[in-house]
Amino acid sequence: MDKHFMTAALLCLAMAMAPIAATGAELKVLAGGSMTASLKDLGPKFEAATGHKLDITFAATPELIKMTSAPFDLGVVPVDVMKNDDARAKFSGAPANIARVGYGVAVKAGAPKPDVSTLEALKGTLLKAQSIAVFPTSAAGAFVQKTFERLGIMEVIKDKLKVQAGPAAIPQAVAKGEAELGVFLTNVLLAPGVELAGPFPGDLQQDLVFVGAVSADSKNADAAKAFLDYLKTPDAVSVFKAKGVTPG
Repeated sequence: MDKHFMTAALLCLAMAMAPIAATGAELKVLAGGSMTASLKDLGPKFEAATGHKLDITFAATPELIKMTSAPFDLGVVPVDVMKNDDARAKFSGAPANIARVGYGVAVKAGAPKPDVSTLEALKGTLLKAQSIAVFPTSAAGAFVQKTFERLGIMEVIKDKLKVQAGPAAIPQAVAKGEAELGVFLTNVLLAPGVELAGPFPGDLQQDLVFVGAVSADSKNADAAKAFLDYLKTPDAVSVFKAKGVTPG
């Protein structure tokens, strides 16, 4: 092929692609704090593939509900956000399930793993522990608190609960020896310096479901939907599984 023809063809192709790159949307995303590891991995891949840019704010359910009062493009949030009527009204269409994760107990890496395999075993382990790292101000944290109440031990253990500033601080506290146990979503507990003693047993277990939906007022609805669609691709499924999250 003539060298000059090739150069001209490449120039035309570049000019044709330029408007696409220039029109990449900037998406304001609200996301559950427990999705941090997964979305921080997936976000750059989506940006590279599409030219869109993601501005992701990670927060607990109460904060996410408040944040829906300000402009945003989409959410990947705990389903509990949608149980708030005011917040639900800020989203368009039916929320789609994106991922789910259950609850468990973690100990410092190398420490003996306590028995949490049955209701009575978990109860005994929590009662024997000297300290327990928790994050109650979230949908997941609220479920943990309810589990303590269901086991009938909340009043007994309340003085040894070490409230953390965020989900990621739970495994950090355990790794540093500031808390003997960490109790939260299992994907959050898959962190350096800690090991999972086990999941909640039997009918104590319950998945926290994360759903995705586009803001009713988004000016970038197509791009926002494209990101939600991307979270269902094989690439995203692989990342979710690697991060300890069940897709769908």
